[in-house]
Amino acid sequence: MTSRKQKKAALLYDKLRDVTNSTSMNKTSIIVDATKYIEELKGKVERLNKEIGTSQAAATSQNNQLPIHVTVETLEKGFLINVLSEKNCPGLLVSILEAFEQLGLDVLDARVSCEDNFRLEAVGGEYQGEADSLDAQVVKQAVVQAINNWTESNDDQD
Repeated sequence: MTSRKQKKAALLYDKLRDVTNSTSMNKTSIIVDATKYIEELKGKVERLNKEIGTSQAAATSQNNQLPIHVTVETLEKGFLINVLSEKNCPGLLVSILEAFEQLGLDVLDARVSCEDNFRLEAVGGEYQGEADSLDAQVVKQAVVQAINNWTESNDDQD
């Protein structure tokens, strides 16, 4: 009976050593290593919780009523711009198209849905300016700024 308990204990210490990446053979050292490992994990959890809280607070303060997702991909000649909101956003399309115009970006093709939600998929190309100065990040920033301006103007009207 004692040998079965010893085997279980030895197996437990082996598993604990594997999980904690401990190189110790002494039981006490393995437990110390496990304690350090648990403390490291607690620190990681706290950091992640802070990051999640910070990003949620930023998203809430940036856009109080709804999340709007924007992606911009570079194509051979132009950009693929996607904007998605789970709610209808009256007037948002106009704001985004004005941002394209300010960039000098022509809309070559677009699909828009404004019924239950807002969805825009547009191909912008034939840039009327210095081609080197316009990249996907600049286009995305312009669209996000247009959304922020639209949000602020709608908040003022409420």
